[in-house]
Amino acid sequence: MKFARLQNLFSILAHLSKREKFVFYSAFIFVSLAFLDRMVINVALNRIRSLNKEIEVKESEIKNYLKILTQKNRIEIQRANYSSYLGVENSENEDVTVFLKEIESLANKTEIYLIDMKPAGIKDLGSSKKFLINLNCEGKMEQIAVFMHSIETSNKLLTIDKYQLSPKSKDSSLAKCSMVISKLVIP
Repeated sequence: MKFARLQNLFSILAHLSKREKFVFYSAFIFVSLAFLDRMVINVALNRIRSLNKEIEVKESEIKNYLKILTQKNRIEIQRANYSSYLGVENSENEDVTVFLKEIESLANKTEIYLIDMKPAGIKDLGSSKKFLINLNCEGKMEQIAVFMHSIETSNKLLTIDKYQLSPKSKDSSLAKCSMVISKLVIP
């Protein structure tokens, strides 16, 4: 049956004039090229375009990653500079103990006599915590001033929130001081 159809097509083509055959073959070539363009070439070009877009996206991601990597050393140096301000992941009790030891160490360096030192609470400030200590001490006025200065200039983010100074006795060179000291901890 297929063979018969082909014979009919060839017999029709045999009866065509030279000009009609030229038009027929030209139309056949044109339709074949259009079919080839739609089915093969456009599919390949669309695939190439989509791959080019993926490559551009990946290249931009790689450029961003390279930017971050080039800044890595600078970031690490800055982190090391500020590491003394960053808290270590401890429990609140451990943080308070560390804070008390820091204050005691500063008092010993400045030769201040600590009468008593008590934790006064913890304030949660959202992204950070503020530890408070009530402190009573005695010492010469110069020693107390040096002690207060060492607290304020500490690299542990210590501040004196309140203080009260008074002479120990009428004729004494010693002074009594009570203060509230806070430490800011950034986890």
